[in-house]
Amino acid sequence: MSLIASFMNLAGPDLIVILLIILVLFGAKKLPELARGMGQAVKEFQKAKDEFSDELHKAGKSETETAKADVKPAQSTVPRSQGESAASVTPPQSNEAVTPGNKADQV
Repeated sequence: MSLIASFMNLAGPDLIVILLIILVLFGAKKLPELARGMGQAVKEFQKAKDEFSDELHKAGKSETETAKADVKPAQSTVPRSQGESAASVTPPQSNEAVTPGNKADQV
């Protein structure tokens, strides 16, 4: 009952009045049955909540495992021409000065 009291922010006297009203409405013989039924309902709710969270965790784990299995190595997006090879490209000589800003020299 303290969970309900803390949830609704009820003080001691307010809670006592509510419990007395419940006692008058249902009677002393029905209260243990009601409490037992409420306890079973809360237990079933907790069980369903735990099963649901377990299913979510299992689904998350299986998705990450399949995502890791689907990862393929990166492929080159620039196609190579068949006639061109890496040896045909000549790097600039170390004694030549390269000026990147002057386009007139590159013609």
